[in-house]
Order: sequence, then C-alpha cells, then structure tokens
Amino acid sequence: RINQVLPTITGEETRAIQRWMRSVIDRLDRYKTEHKRVLKEATTLLELALWKANLGDNEGREGEGVRTKGEVTMKRVREEARVTSGADVVIKNVLPFLALTS
Repeated sequence: RINQVLPTITGEETRAIQRWMRSVIDRLDRYKTEHKRVLKEATTLLELALWKANLGDNEGREGEGVRTKGEVTMKRVREEARVTSGADVVIKNVLPFLALTS
C-alpha cells in the first residue's frame, strides 16, 4: 500500500517523508557503528576470559612447564596458555550469532 501512496504525494509531504527516511537511515548507521564497537569489546573480553580460564587449568603445570636454564618461566606458560586457550575457535563460532547481517 505504501508503494502506491508514496508516488502520488508531492511537495512538502514528500520532503518530510524524505527527511524522516534519512533520519532513520542515519540512526541505523549509528547503531551499526555502536554494535561493531560493542562486538569488538565483547570479543576481547571473551578471549581474555578463555585465556584466564586456561591459565587456571595450567596452574598445576608450573612444575612441569617450559624450563629455561632450569627455571620455570611463568611468562612462557602464560603465553602458551594464550595460544592454546581455544579462543580463536570459540570466537570464530560465536561471532556469526552476534554479527549483523547486511
């Protein structure tokens, strides 16, 4: 019905509708930008949470961790935990449910 009515409207009504449509499109663009920002932040938090959980799992490995000149380096264990946290797999499978479709 709207497609039948819009072509017949002229003058000020048309301009008012166009302004309204532009304002809606502008708001949608702002919401999309905000969504991307929040999504990036959520992805970072998810990655850090998985890393921290993995660190907790690896706390018992301190005695058997990577040794440098006879010493366990916690930094190395933390780096390894970040690589092996599985965040890349989890995030890859979670993002499609959070991303906006075009």
